Amino acid sequence: MKNPAIIFLMLPLFCGAQNTDSLEYTLPDVTVSENRLEIPFSELSNNIEIITADQIKALPGMTVADILHYVAGVDVRQRGVNGVQADISIRGGTFDQTLVLLNGVKLSDPQTGHHTFNLPVDMENIQRIEVLKGPGARVFGQNAFAGAINIVTKTPDEAYIRIAADGGQFESGGLHISASLPQSNFKQYFSFGKDFSQGYRYNTDYDINNAFYQASFEYINTELSLTAGYTEREFGANGFYASPDFADQYEEIQTSLVSLQAKHRSRNWQFTPRLYWRRNQDEYIFVRSNPSLYRNLHIGNNLGAEFHASNNNKLGQSGLGAEWRHVQLQSNNLGYWSREEIALFGEHRFEFGPVDVTPGVLFNYFTDFGTYFYPGIDLGVDLFAGLRFFANAGQTYRVPTYTDLYYQDPANIGNPDLKPESAFTYEAGFKQQRGGMRWQASVFQRDGRDLIDWTKEADSLAWQPRNFANIRSRGFDASLHISFPIWFGMDSPLRRFDLSYTWLDNEILDNEYEFSRYALENLKHQFITGFEYQLFGKLVHRIQYRFTDRVNLDDYSLIDTRLSWQSGGSRFFVEANNLLNTEYTETSLVPMPGRWIRAGLSFRINVR
Repeated sequence: MKNPAIIFLMLPLFCGAQNTDSLEYTLPDVTVSENRLEIPFSELSNNIEIITADQIKALPGMTVADILHYVAGVDVRQRGVNGVQADISIRGGTFDQTLVLLNGVKLSDPQTGHHTFNLPVDMENIQRIEVLKGPGARVFGQNAFAGAINIVTKTPDEAYIRIAADGGQFESGGLHISASLPQSNFKQYFSFGKDFSQGYRYNTDYDINNAFYQASFEYINTELSLTAGYTEREFGANGFYASPDFADQYEEIQTSLVSLQAKHRSRNWQFTPRLYWRRNQDEYIFVRSNPSLYRNLHIGNNLGAEFHASNNNKLGQSGLGAEWRHVQLQSNNLGYWSREEIALFGEHRFEFGPVDVTPGVLFNYFTDFGTYFYPGIDLGVDLFAGLRFFANAGQTYRVPTYTDLYYQDPANIGNPDLKPESAFTYEAGFKQQRGGMRWQASVFQRDGRDLIDWTKEADSLAWQPRNFANIRSRGFDASLHISFPIWFGMDSPLRRFDLSYTWLDNEILDNEYEFSRYALENLKHQFITGFEYQLFGKLVHRIQYRFTDRVNLDDYSLIDTRLSWQSGGSRFFVEANNLLNTEYTETSLVPMPGRWIRAGLSFRINVR
């Protein structure tokens, strides 16, 4: 660590004696759904972080990518702001090695992982964000190489209309309208949003439009749910892909998603069939004012069907699943390609008093890459006072994207001979949830084989993806979360304290290429802390500090803050990101903005 400028903010806070009424308050033990097994957070044998809706409201940030900046082990690398384009990696993996899901539906893109985070989600409607750090192939399939992020939304029980607007520097602004219309056992939620800015430097303007719909219908032991979303993004891409000298790049993206799911319970069984379709269209223009000079148009489609079943029995929980996917890409650069994927899952959670063991296996068949088996196992031991030892191990993998295989331009040459990359990962640690405190700490190692990255030799002008190296990734991950109202009562001015640290070391075991574009720019040290307190009963102040040290980039420290006030259905906030105006980059090409101040106001009108 290069002497991070950690700033301690001393605040005159009053804490009275513990209120006896505080015994009524406990941390919620969220049930984490992994498509088949549903296990309370406190009983999981994995390293999982949960970000709740209340935390999202208090944290500085306007998008899911902003919020993930404050999760230990998660590396958010943006080429712009407000979620224009964000690459998400976990524990030193690449952006292609992190699986993103929306209500359990996979958002992986056949063209490139750069488009995985094209989310149409209304932030107000997020119930929680689940972040799995570690191997997830036996549960979710490919792309859950280094971890997975599941965004869970809700259909509210209350009927209301909500209108929100915000604005800030760089001629930025946003308008969001949402409505919840529940009727007995049928609930609906609609949202529409627009965000825009003239940009914080030349050709970084953006215009983002989102539409989202969610409905659920319950009848006896069955729940039907429908999710549909659309996002349209137009933005200046100054230095996003080519050299920073090429400042006039431009991109337009349209992403749509539809999923239909049923959940049926019958005695000790639960059955969950699901259908989904995701379409992504990406138009890239090298010179914004002259599209005819160089233009790429890619249209990708994922069509999938899944069936999951779980059973509670004397030996614990059993889970079975099957999945079929049709993956297709049509492109003026990459050509026309498609594949069929078939996956079969099986796992069982054995419980022997304080000990639980969950072995599982995934079988996967690709029409263009063949057949693979990926096993995994979790172990948990409840010790005392909520303290739990956990360990897990698993095989993970990822097949190349079509950009990896076939992309061509003067500076990049695809490689159709790529093999899937794979890794064996294992982890051990402790976690505890007691009263208002939740903490976990673990050590992990990932032995990666045939890892894929864009590389080049010193005398070459063109980048090409290759199975370039075997890399051993070791690390330590620790986090602490304290909820003060559980100890001091709901009137306590102290609200929340969060602290986390991640250390990573990537050891290259075999690499003959001098330059690598993505895989070797991983985090080395990451320190995050945040403090939240309340004044006058309704005014909440959140302060976030984060220090980031990447292997091949300069380290930096950032302070973000948000002040919010809520009374009834009205809410106001003002926030400042990068409060100290630090110069930094999250990628090697694109400088991030300095201090950015925004404010917003929302009104909620209850509908009787």
